[in-house]
Amino acid sequence: MPDLPIPRPGRMPRPPVGAATKKRRILRVAGQLPVSREVSAGGVAVRVDDGVAYVACIGRRNRSGRLEWCLPKGHIEAGETPEIAAIREVAEETGISSEILQPLGVIDYWFTGDDRRVHKKVHHFLMEAIEGDITTENDPDHEAEVAAWIPIADLGTRLAFPNERKMALLAAELLTARS
Repeated sequence: MPDLPIPRPGRMPRPPVGAATKKRRILRVAGQLPVSREVSAGGVAVRVDDGVAYVACIGRRNRSGRLEWCLPKGHIEAGETPEIAAIREVAEETGISSEILQPLGVIDYWFTGDDRRVHKKVHHFLMEAIEGDITTENDPDHEAEVAAWIPIADLGTRLAFPNERKMALLAAELLTARS
């Protein structure tokens, strides 16, 4: 039987490094990273075919390489309002021209990048698709790998992020109320 270290009086032995310890270490390091603020805009661009509402969505790869479905969105550029940025971003990422019907809300969250912590706000709008063919060809950042029309009723299980699922649910409720 191996000899175990005998703790000195007043000192407890250190526990083995486990997941909880590693997580605290990561959080401590993250707290030391510089913080930046980002503001984006996007939307739930809807078209209705034969009584079924479809939403223009994009698929992009996450850090682990898995395809995630998201609502189109992007940074607000200098001189843009959130509304103008939402219309531009939807068009760039999906190829769909749209117009805003009404605001849906703002998602506010934090994430940690490689070199900083980011406090991000994203303005979302309910939008009506006017024209265009769904494509990612005009995405200047080439973040979107694929774009597709997804039935609004399926977004609760298809969208990767809970806050975006909430925006889609709200959009569905508002569309139902308009009918």
